[in-house]
Amino acid sequence: MKIYAIAHPNCLKRRVMLGAIAALFAMPMVIGNAKAASLEEIKKRGLIVATEDDFRPFEFVKDGKPTGFDNELIEDLRKYAPFEVKQEILPWTGILAGVSTGKYDVAITAVIITKERKQSLDFTSPIADATHYYVKRKDDKSISSIKDLNGKTVGVQAGSALLGRLPELGAMLEKTGGKLGKVVEYTSYPEAYQDLALGRVDYVVNTIINLQTLVAEKPIFEVGQAVSGPSFPAWAVAKDSKELLAFLNEFIAKEKASGRFAELQKKWFGEAFPNLPVKFEPEF
Repeated sequence: MKIYAIAHPNCLKRRVMLGAIAALFAMPMVIGNAKAASLEEIKKRGLIVATEDDFRPFEFVKDGKPTGFDNELIEDLRKYAPFEVKQEILPWTGILAGVSTGKYDVAITAVIITKERKQSLDFTSPIADATHYYVKRKDDKSISSIKDLNGKTVGVQAGSALLGRLPELGAMLEKTGGKLGKVVEYTSYPEAYQDLALGRVDYVVNTIINLQTLVAEKPIFEVGQAVSGPSFPAWAVAKDSKELLAFLNEFIAKEKASGRFAELQKKWFGEAFPNLPVKFEPEF
């Protein structure tokens, strides 16, 4: 039996501040009191998976059904796993804190691997490329390169790795005599893109895959240049969940060996990433 719990959209804005605080600060403080479930426990009561409600093309809901790259992999995981896979769909800001405290066993979403997150979470093999780029309105002729972002307002998701790596962009701007402008944080990227279209922010920072999907669907936007160094997303589990991590990595390895992983990457990202590292140690 498949179990989907989808957060009501009217609740999202009320959670902006509390959700951001939870995502940014709660994990390091509570992880010491949390104990990850063993694989034996998971086999008895099922694997509890958390996915995002609207993070195209990785996960989103269409016609009431979960779809996207990760959701197709979850369907494959259901066939592979010798236990039930239960899914809960919710806004990003509640996912990582929920995994670190044991509420969910794994975040099957594009969690960017960072030094800070590795203090309280463990990660599977990377699932895609997540280099950060900026996107702007196509008709905004004031921005043609990174130096033109000087002092302009940027939109980014609250509690995200992209927010944490904005200092990299700040350093790039300083080299051209500029500086990072006002940063506006959003609960979800669709909200950020809406404000970009309305001119409330000048540009938005997200991963290249997400932005390519955005531009394909909404050609009023245009992708700019990279604003970060190498970055990779993966699935996240609570710290020291060694058996579960090994199980998930084995599943991912089999999907890659069969060609299924590349098939889904091409379907949802427009390209495959055959040279992804098996492990990734982030600099930031």
